[in-house]
Amino acid sequence: MNKLRNDLQKAIYLVIDPFVRLLVRLGFTPNTVTVIGFLLNIGVAVIFIVGAEQGHRGDLSYVGWAGALVLFAGLFDMLDGQVARIGKMSSSFGAFFDSVLDRYSELVMFLGICYYLVSHHYFLSSLFAFMALIGSMMVSYTRARAEGLHIENKGGLMQRPERVVLVALSAIACGITGHYAGGDYKLYIEGIPFGVFETMSVFTIPLTIMAILTNYTAYKRITEAKKALDAKDALEAEAALVAASVSNAAGQKAVTTHIGLKQKAAVFALLLPALLFISPVSNAQDVVDTFPVPNEVEKLMFYIQRTNNSNTICYQLNTDQLGTPDADNPIKIFWLRYADENGKRRDLNFIQRKFAYGLKVKKDGNNYELRSVAYPKKQLFLRKGEDGAYHVFAGIGNREAILNRIYIKIDGGTFWHPNVKYIELKGKNPVTGNTLIERIQV
Repeated sequence: MNKLRNDLQKAIYLVIDPFVRLLVRLGFTPNTVTVIGFLLNIGVAVIFIVGAEQGHRGDLSYVGWAGALVLFAGLFDMLDGQVARIGKMSSSFGAFFDSVLDRYSELVMFLGICYYLVSHHYFLSSLFAFMALIGSMMVSYTRARAEGLHIENKGGLMQRPERVVLVALSAIACGITGHYAGGDYKLYIEGIPFGVFETMSVFTIPLTIMAILTNYTAYKRITEAKKALDAKDALEAEAALVAASVSNAAGQKAVTTHIGLKQKAAVFALLLPALLFISPVSNAQDVVDTFPVPNEVEKLMFYIQRTNNSNTICYQLNTDQLGTPDADNPIKIFWLRYADENGKRRDLNFIQRKFAYGLKVKKDGNNYELRSVAYPKKQLFLRKGEDGAYHVFAGIGNREAILNRIYIKIDGGTFWHPNVKYIELKGKNPVTGNTLIERIQV
């Protein structure tokens, strides 16, 4: 479903991008486009209200015209984001403003729908429309609240684009059906004293479906957020114990870094993935040079290895058919289980992906900023190098380097009190090709 949604979105962008570039040349800003979309949705509500006050029950033309305007207003929901990206006018306030006016637009649209249905005595349908409004708001709120707690919580059915399309198409279809079949048409089944279907049902049945699916999507997001937040709380509790151990060790010997990390907490955050997902090893030797290099992985950007075994976390470039990074998921992350499964590829589990080895991705033109979920202060950049190929760049020492490997050395200790010796960043100078190695010692 997500792949289909993304493919449709890309196809739409191919169509509207020329118009977006025209808007940019004319001086339109993303916020201006957002306001236009909001005003159009006010127009939708006005059409429904006028239809309620001046139209009769069998005149569904107002519903059809309102649906057409919903579809046109929905186009501006897509245009503002594209204007921001193509015009390089993205801003944090713009994203906030867009989100707020989207909620206002939807509330105003449902106000008009409910007013129309109540005025023409579609009482049960008006209740389902109101339930659809509640579900729509909760789908958006659960995502926003989860992201405020640093948990990604999106996906599922009936996101805003689907809601806009469903309302628009069903309203247009209702208006067309009313024009040709009559607005008062009813279908009766023998033995049932009331009509089981009428022309207005073309609009109200999809609203009922939306009422069910939006609230179900909100429920699913709540359960997924609970799972993620419970795991996060457990992780933080374990991290506090490990942090206390590292802090005690730091009191006995100096903490030094080559990249100027000034706080032990920052060092600990960078080490957290290794500390929480390994088995303790006593008297471990420095075996990093004996570990296999995952040369068999095509488009490998970099990888992580640790003292306890040779199991390796790989970060692979994920491209589309044109050979460019996938806009939604430019880096694919997975295990190569060398130590226990003869190099089999395995996916990361939920906690590893969300709190340890996963990446947060932010697209900036043709480049991508990558941040570790365990240590978001460390910046990595995915972009083309001078050789025309994509690489992940990171600061190693005082130089920017093509990152190849991260290695974490642990010498004894227990799960709760591992003796972390150092982490090592290894890369290549993009100009000279010389190998650059830097250690963070604990």
